[in-house]
Amino acid sequence: MRYVIIGSGVAGIAAIEAIRSVDKAGEVVMIGDDPHGFYSRPGLAYYLTGELHDKALFPRSREAYEQLNFGFLRARVTHISCAEHTLEIDGAKRLKYDRLLIAVGAQAVPLEVPGAKLEGVVKLDHLNDAKHILKLAKRGKTAVVVGGGITALELTEGLLARGVTVHYLLRGDRYWSNVLDERESRSVEGRLQAEGVTLHYHAELVEIKGRNNHVSGIRLLDGRTMKCDMVAYAIGIRPRLELARASDLAVDRGILVNEHLQTNDPDIFAAGDVAQAYDPLTGRSVLDSLWTPAREQGYVAGLNMAGKKKAYLKSPPFNVTRLAGLTTTIIGAVGHGRDEDVLGVARGDSETWRQLPDAIVAQTGFDVNHIRLLVGEKTLIGAVVMGDQTLSTPLQKIIANGADISPIRNHLLQPDAPIADLIADFWTMWRREAAL
Repeated sequence: MRYVIIGSGVAGIAAIEAIRSVDKAGEVVMIGDDPHGFYSRPGLAYYLTGELHDKALFPRSREAYEQLNFGFLRARVTHISCAEHTLEIDGAKRLKYDRLLIAVGAQAVPLEVPGAKLEGVVKLDHLNDAKHILKLAKRGKTAVVVGGGITALELTEGLLARGVTVHYLLRGDRYWSNVLDERESRSVEGRLQAEGVTLHYHAELVEIKGRNNHVSGIRLLDGRTMKCDMVAYAIGIRPRLELARASDLAVDRGILVNEHLQTNDPDIFAAGDVAQAYDPLTGRSVLDSLWTPAREQGYVAGLNMAGKKKAYLKSPPFNVTRLAGLTTTIIGAVGHGRDEDVLGVARGDSETWRQLPDAIVAQTGFDVNHIRLLVGEKTLIGAVVMGDQTLSTPLQKIIANGADISPIRNHLLQPDAPIADLIADFWTMWRREAAL
């Protein structure tokens, strides 16, 4: 049996671990076009700020890879022939497969304005992008950041840490408006401004100006101009669907998969940012761009590829991130609508967060420590925890397990309710009852 994984990210590595837990003898081949192989994509933010050395981005030792016993081919798959069970590699070489996993991830939505190809226009998809940004970022330079979500802040804070003057453009009137509420947005914005970032609201980029093929400034829709040396953008990501489309696999916003992460071809599976998986919370197939779902999907896909049937049960999306230096956990469904600064989904994002069913908001805290709960009829549907993270894991477990919060629901909804105390007491009671 030959298993082939296209893509060298966390979904692909998890799939190999799962395959090896079932099949020790089968041949496993990973094909990837990222020159650095497998590394921590979430760690790039900390590499940009200088908090992580590039070696720390690589969590696996050579010995760990050797134990998994797989071959790695640094190349690009250019075509899949489903009928023949073969791959075309770099436009020429052919490789047979018995089971195939597509885990090629997603790529940044390109910035489509005049001047977008100039040197100094940067994104943050890969480690090479981060290295390129650090090469360009020098003290005394000025950068404009365009976009929304987590990656836009990673770019902003990374550039700031390198001594670059940063202007952040927001097309709307606040940051990440379809996931954060106004208080949360303002808290992040205030911290950015305190760090020296200049925010520009209702600012739409229409042109990047250049001199000698390098960025020299920008022009906004309202006619304003601004001098700068760099333009960093994060306006959303798009699953890499070219291979799937050309192979007549079923696609929507991503590659459509069933509960076994199987495509409409029974020998081809998909996992990670490229896969559109069923979400029991909303009853829809959704895209995630989160490390944990990618790892879980890859592992379940690997088990199924090796013949051990297992359904992927998507848990409520859970992400711990840092927004303007403020540790923030986002769980379940917390927002709605669209964000003017992002097209589709962004990195570190989940479509589930914005598919909010009927819920009532309960919140407490101030700028640094803040909890917002989305309260359903009998369960908590989502939560945002900023600052103190003591309750983030209990809330994740309460939401993921659909715990019946009826005993405290009315108390949570009282004005000035001591939400943290109520959740802490409920967590203790619920765990004790679950243990009995």
